[in-house]
Amino acid sequence: MMKANALLAPLAAALILCLGTAGCRSVKTETSAPAKIGPSPPVQEGIASWYGPGFQGKKTSNKEIYNMYDMTAAHQTLPFETHVRVTNLNNGHSVIVRINDRGPFVKDRIIDLSFSAAQAIDMLNSGTAPVRLETLLDRSPPQTSLKFTVQVGSFTTEANALALKNVLKTEYQDVYVKKFRTSHQIYYRVRIKAETREDAQELTRRLQAAGYTAIVLEEQ
Repeated sequence: MMKANALLAPLAAALILCLGTAGCRSVKTETSAPAKIGPSPPVQEGIASWYGPGFQGKKTSNKEIYNMYDMTAAHQTLPFETHVRVTNLNNGHSVIVRINDRGPFVKDRIIDLSFSAAQAIDMLNSGTAPVRLETLLDRSPPQTSLKFTVQVGSFTTEANALALKNVLKTEYQDVYVKKFRTSHQIYYRVRIKAETREDAQELTRRLQAAGYTAIVLEEQ
């Protein structure tokens, strides 16, 4: 019961959201010509949206295969491979994403996040959110300071987070609870440390196969 209460069923939830909200980009249609590709201001603010199951397995604008569980995003003008810190201005949550697609082509929206990136900053249910974009000027995250973790659950009750931690630590090492405070709420996030990005991605696959909704996070 605890697992069902704590965790999303990602594909089912995403499909419902895609059908029910304009926040998820269900049709990649340009309503106006995209701006010329090139440098953008190092800091931008505007509305973010996200896209998921309808594009899973399809090619992105840079010819990659779209994976809704990767930390990627679409932007109209930033060069491919640019890394951007996206902060949800509603709750202060942030995530670093890599630009590998073009969009969104909807007025007043400045970035289209992958499913996992949107989940990391808690904007799946709302579909859209006001965000701040901070371009990392070297176009890649500072590798020496990045740490990788896999988040398995986020709770407003500490007891629930500790219960999940106790379940996970019987099978996984380095499970911990990280407290995150906003102006309105305290969140208790259950995470597992990983040595490298590859280790984090493999751990995520194992957790998802076991029925958890796990996402890879990059931390400074």
